[in-house]
Order: sequence, then structure tokens, then C-alpha cells
Amino acid sequence: MERPNIILIMCDQFRGDCLGFDGHPDVKTPYLDTLASQGIHYRNAYTACPSCIASRASLHTGLSPKNHGRVGYQDRVEWNYPQTMASVLSDAGYYTQAVGKMHVYPIRNLIGFHNVILHDGYVHSYRNTSMPSYEDSRFADDYFYWFKDKMGISRDITDTGLESNCWMTRPWPYEEYLHPTNWVTDQAIDFFRRRDRSKPFFLNISYVRPHPPFDAPKAFLDMYSNKNLSEPITGDWDDFDLLEKEGRVYNSQSGPIDKEQIRMARAGYYACITHIDYEIGKLLEAMHQDCLMKNTIILFTADHGEMLCDHMRYRKAIPYQSSARIPMILYGPEKCIKDTHKRSDKLVELRDVMPTLLDIANIEIPDNIDGKSFLPGNESNKSEYIHGEHSYGYYSNHFIVTEYDKYIWFSQSGIEQYFRLDKDPTESHNAINDAEHADRIKYLRNILIKELEGREEGYTDGNVLITERPTQKYRKSVLEDFKKQYEEVNKGY
Repeated sequence: MERPNIILIMCDQFRGDCLGFDGHPDVKTPYLDTLASQGIHYRNAYTACPSCIASRASLHTGLSPKNHGRVGYQDRVEWNYPQTMASVLSDAGYYTQAVGKMHVYPIRNLIGFHNVILHDGYVHSYRNTSMPSYEDSRFADDYFYWFKDKMGISRDITDTGLESNCWMTRPWPYEEYLHPTNWVTDQAIDFFRRRDRSKPFFLNISYVRPHPPFDAPKAFLDMYSNKNLSEPITGDWDDFDLLEKEGRVYNSQSGPIDKEQIRMARAGYYACITHIDYEIGKLLEAMHQDCLMKNTIILFTADHGEMLCDHMRYRKAIPYQSSARIPMILYGPEKCIKDTHKRSDKLVELRDVMPTLLDIANIEIPDNIDGKSFLPGNESNKSEYIHGEHSYGYYSNHFIVTEYDKYIWFSQSGIEQYFRLDKDPTESHNAINDAEHADRIKYLRNILIKELEGREEGYTDGNVLITERPTQKYRKSVLEDFKKQYEEVNKGY
């Protein structure tokens, strides 16, 4: 059978609930809604480590965070994985291309793709004056290089006055075609023109937005600027002290204390999402014109979410739904995907993307990965739970999430939380002390103890969880093992 083309669309910091199809009261996503309504929408999709680099490591390797070695956010740690999703597809005869954000190191690492057209966005580490010139993103990032060629050496995306983690909003000041979201789409469409048509292709399109800065073109911001938007989610466990302490800091963990700034942040975030949605519409039209829809699979997802002032929190890295739940839509012709036009409550994670795409391509799934194919018909692959974690200073955390509930443990403070997601999807009530859930909480806690047993951090002795153990953003021994394997595979090159 002819192998299908595969398009993997990934956004940065796109919440799992921000789809019109999923019932969001404010954000408009007509093109993604089309893919979701005609494909399969996985409503219980998560990232096990909700920040950029660790999530992408799971996506590209099919491994859980503890096994790929990245359990927090740390720039400039080498990627030496001998096997990736792109390398397996390349070896199987696919023409592989990535466009947009990679967030790997070194910055131009191909990680198995035949070619990468790069736009990582503003990553502070790659703007540091101590960086070698060839790794400065203003030179190494294809979009930044193109943008300066178009606009002049002194122009930059920072001309908006927005920082790359801030909660402020303003419209893009230049022509719309110059926006990085448009540029990524244009580069992806141009790939259709110049691809090798004798081979099936794997195209990974990776948008930086809706990660801040919230700088969508004015036409999209106008859709939300004067709209009466829904309020942030609140709960009986919200941290008022954190909001009081950090609510005036432009890139705080709490988000703004000013209600008008909150409304503007939410408007800016939704505007970035709708901007991406329209660009996906442009992509779909190009696919129709190139007769690609009959034999192309599209998978849409994100690396993690955005708290967006829910529970008085902003950004990601924490285990709540707004941060850890992600969109997951699988769309394609009936000959490639059975049982479409449905919602699925199956529990899936980013590490499951690699085996799912290999399954679609009828390529043998490596037995040394953690992920499982979530194609319909693979019900034996169903997971009972996902173990997630993130090294994050005082807020370092571990969580166990199932199809209907979630247990959280903060490793530095020992604070525990429990949420019945089926009855309380917004996590408004911390039920950790509710007697009716005591047995279930004990069960989930024991699952976490088992997951953490033998870890070098010493989080457990096998019987209880141990607090205040030193955390680390990456597991050095694991990454050193991968480096040795990588060098062995590439010996002689």
C-alpha cells in the first residue's frame, strides 16, 4: 500500500481547552474545529513535563522524561539521541523536513531530519553575547536572518517592546507577511513545491505562538479586544500571596494583579491562536491545490499549555490542566485512519506521537521506546495513568493523572493535591483531605512511589515520599549514556 504523507503541526504553549470544538467560550478556531470534527479529537492528551525542551524530547524520542533525561527546563544541553522519530522515518524512505521551532542543541542540530528551516523564537540563551557568532540566533535562526534582510540590520521582533515570557499585549507593528507565524506557514507551503515527489514526506511544522510575546496582527487582536471575555479559573487553593508578591512583575509566575492587564493578556493569547488557525487554513488550501488531501495525515498538538492567570498563575511547568493538558487532533483519509468523526477519552501523551505516526506509516515501532500508538483499534495499548514531573525550584512537582482524576506532589514542600477531573475539570477544589477519596489517593501515591523508586534524587525509599531532596533539570547519567550510543552509531562519519 502507498505510504501516506505525514504532517505534524505543533504549537508552543497552546492550551488543551483552547479550541472552539472543545467548547471554549471565547477563542475561535474554525480550521482546527474542522480537523477535529472530521478526525479524532483526543480530549485526555497531556505532556509529562510541561515546558518546551523536555516536551519536545518526549515527542521526538518516544520516551518518558525520566528515560530521555530531561525533567525540567535547561538550555544548551546537547541532543545526542541515536534514534528519533525523524531518523526512523528517514531510514524508512520518507523525505523529512522540519520548519519552525526545534529548541534543540546545538541550535542547528538536525535530529534526524533531512533538512531544518529554523525559527526558535526569542530564546535568551541564544542572544547572550558570550555565544559564538554561529550560534547567535540572529545569525543561526533562518527567520531572524530573513527578517533582518528584509527590514534592515537594526530591526528585530523585540521592536514591539514585548519580552518573550511577558503577559503584555500589543499588535504586530509590521506588515502581516513578516510575522513569524506567517513565515513558518509560507516556508511549509514552499516545501510542497520543491519536495521529492518520488517519496512520501514527513513535514513537521512548528509554530512559536501562542507562546508570548502576544503580538498577533491587529486584525486578530481586534476580534478579542472589546469582547467580554470569560474570567480566569479560581479555586479554594489559590495562592494570593504569590499574586501579591509578583503581580506587578512583567514575566511573573503569577500573572498580573491588574484585572485589565489580565483581560488584555487573555485577548492577546486568543488572538495568537486565531492567527495560527487562519494560517493553518492557508496551509489546507495549499494542500487541496497540490492534491495532497487524499493521502496525507495531519496530527495537531502542542508542547504544553499556558496558565493564563487561572488559579493566579501564569506560564507553565506546573501540573495543572491549563499547563499540562494539550490539544491532540488526528485527521486523515479513511483508508489511513479508521473510526474518525469522534471524540476519544483515551489517555495519551507526547511520547505516543512517534509510535502513532510510525503505525500510520506501517513502520515497525522500536521496542525501546515508552510511547504507544493511539490509533483506533489499539485498545490493548490503553494506559491507566501518566506520570508527569517538572524540576522547578520550590514548585518542583510530580503528578499522576488518569482519565478521571489527578494526584500531585510538590517534592520540596511536601504539599499534596487531589482533583476529581470528571466532576471538577477546572481543578477548583483540592480534595486531598476529603475522606471519601482517601483510598484512591493512597493508591495513586503508591503509583508515584513506584515510578520514583531507584531515582538518584532519592524521592522515595520505596515506602514513602521524601521531601526536600535536591532536584535536577536533567539526568546527567542518562544523557551521557545517549551520547556514548550516539557516538557509536556515528563512528566513522
